[in-house]
Amino acid sequence: MSGAEFGQQFINALSLGSIYALVAIGLAMVFSILRLINFAHGETLMIGAVASVLLAERGLPWLVWAPFAVVITVLSGVVIERIAYRPLRGAPDVTLLLTSLGVSIALQNSALLTFGSQPRAFPTPGPLVGQILLPGQVQISRVNLVTVLTAFTLMIVFTWFVTRTQIGVAMRATAENVMARLMGIDINTVIVVAFLLGAGLAGVAALLWGARVGRVEYNMGFIPVLKAFVATVIGGFGSIPGAVLGAYILGFGEIFLVSLLPDALTTYRDAFIFSALILILLFRPQGILGSTEAEKI
Repeated sequence: MSGAEFGQQFINALSLGSIYALVAIGLAMVFSILRLINFAHGETLMIGAVASVLLAERGLPWLVWAPFAVVITVLSGVVIERIAYRPLRGAPDVTLLLTSLGVSIALQNSALLTFGSQPRAFPTPGPLVGQILLPGQVQISRVNLVTVLTAFTLMIVFTWFVTRTQIGVAMRATAENVMARLMGIDINTVIVVAFLLGAGLAGVAALLWGARVGRVEYNMGFIPVLKAFVATVIGGFGSIPGAVLGAYILGFGEIFLVSLLPDALTTYRDAFIFSALILILLFRPQGILGSTEAEKI
């Protein structure tokens, strides 16, 4: 592999890992507080992508429909928490898990009825179209560069929020110690903020994922949330730094496996990825940054 090819693949892997990281943060954050594996999180991403298409088809410029799509995604995450999860607060973990699967299926079928089964082209904004030539004859797509810069910026802002704001510190306290819920912390507010932040990151990921794959489908949230779930398992479920680390490990593994494997084996990329996951769990079941103690945000 030449230096130029390595540079292109490196940026591509960084971009893919960044999208996985944005989705994985939402999964890890909700799990750390509620012990809920929110498989419906992928459908919040789908809602953001579908909203983008529907708003763009009405002739709105991307500077208008893109923020509105993220807002719609955020609202959907808050509504899901209020209607589906809050009434089951305190229920057994398996009940919450089955509920999240039920919400996921219900949202997919709702999108199938309203949006249709045929994929539609994603209205990629003009600034994300095309290539950029870097020194050394390295060509990278604009969408990959914007994805990396956007993800890094959002993760820095998120880190500041959870370490420097009152509600962020409350989220961490609630995740680290169940007794913190009895010491004046408004658990409802903490949970709503967790869903709001997770859905917001998923909304941004929807725009970046849509621009990356170029199409929108009613079931498009399945692959990103599955890969984000794998990333959180690799990094350590309930650990946000672990989820981010796992996301980038997964992104780099996918991209460089395609580059290094023979053409006949590239279609089995996911099999190699999940085999590596099994090996990691055999030697470190709690994940790379996971703890044998209570999961921490």
